Amino acid sequence: MGQESWPNAPVPSVPGDVWHWQLEAMHVVSRVRSDLRARIGHPSVSSSSTEDARDGLLLVFEELASNALRHGGGAVRALVVAGPDGWLLDLSDEAPDRPPVPAVDRDPAFGGMGLHLVAQLSLDYGWEGRPGRKHVWARLPSGRSPLAAAQDRVPEPRAPEAPPGD
Repeated sequence: MGQESWPNAPVPSVPGDVWHWQLEAMHVVSRVRSDLRARIGHPSVSSSSTEDARDGLLLVFEELASNALRHGGGAVRALVVAGPDGWLLDLSDEAPDRPPVPAVDRDPAFGGMGLHLVAQLSLDYGWEGRPGRKHVWARLPSGRSPLAAAQDRVPEPRAPEAPPGD
């Protein structure tokens, strides 16, 4: 990720189906994750996404939700928008003065690498402070967009170059 702070950027507007939950405590995260898994497993959603992309969404949801509960404050809300090209996750809490800070120079065995994982799996990510709330968000691909398909193609083999002087 190369930077020490999470980008401060407004939550993007993404069209699609909106799902939301209240997260009162850590044990609720696994229940909501199961509900999210069922929603993205529905044929209307799963037909437009790959299994890897859906697994990535669930992983990012769990990371952002647990961070909001551990490091945020007050009422934590989770919002997922299932858009035409992927998903938007928006986890908000009542700690607008505490931006997300990725771990730097820490042994991964000690944890704290969740934001780095979120950055690797996301198309875009950031956080926004609003009056009384902090929103930490990530946009994730469906795995079926033309860009993703182009990245998955194996390049055509090229003919070996003739050695110089031949």
